Amino acid sequence: MIVQIYEVSSPQEARALCGFGVDHIGVLVGAGSFPREQSIACAREIFSAISVPSRSSALSLSDDPDLIRKIVTELDPDILHLGASTELLTAEDVAMFKRDFPSLKLMRSIPVFDQNSVAIAMSYDRIADLLLLDSHKTGDKQIGALGVTHDWEIDRQIVESVNIPVIMAGGLGPENVVDAIKSVRPAGVDSKTKTDKTDGSHTKDLDKVRQFVEFAKMI
Repeated sequence: MIVQIYEVSSPQEARALCGFGVDHIGVLVGAGSFPREQSIACAREIFSAISVPSRSSALSLSDDPDLIRKIVTELDPDILHLGASTELLTAEDVAMFKRDFPSLKLMRSIPVFDQNSVAIAMSYDRIADLLLLDSHKTGDKQIGALGVTHDWEIDRQIVESVNIPVIMAGGLGPENVVDAIKSVRPAGVDSKTKTDKTDGSHTKDLDKVRQFVEFAKMI
């Protein structure tokens, strides 16, 4: 079971997550258009603290191809995670990035809202290397980071309909990750909001992260 944790904000957090066995350590990277974005320089410092077998994941919420290319070329992440709305960043755009960076693992966020989400997910089959299924609010420029669950039955249908690994996200924490895995049988699970501290600092609650990893990997 792949375990992915966002949004890591310091090298100290990254080292702790490596020790817990987190597979994908994610940093939100950008130019300041979205809250909590780390600069490329800060993300590079965080990624330098990641040790194998953990892998670095750079999350971009932008639909600006030039900024996305800059993130890849200057940061050299193990995974590029594209989280812009599918209306703003299409399957054709993702295919373009795959041609530009053929050796880079590409993860695409999929908005889960109704049965149309299954078709959206299928449109990225054989284009993206990984899909991340996340909650979405109509009108948002980005997918996810809402801290709420969605219809897991749709997630299960997507898992059964595509030929690439699927990571499940959206309001997952230690208290519900086991039920989520049993319901959907994804390749992996992701947590952001439910493993943050509750003091508004948007830093990670390491006890919750450790529990999330333990519960996810015992299934």
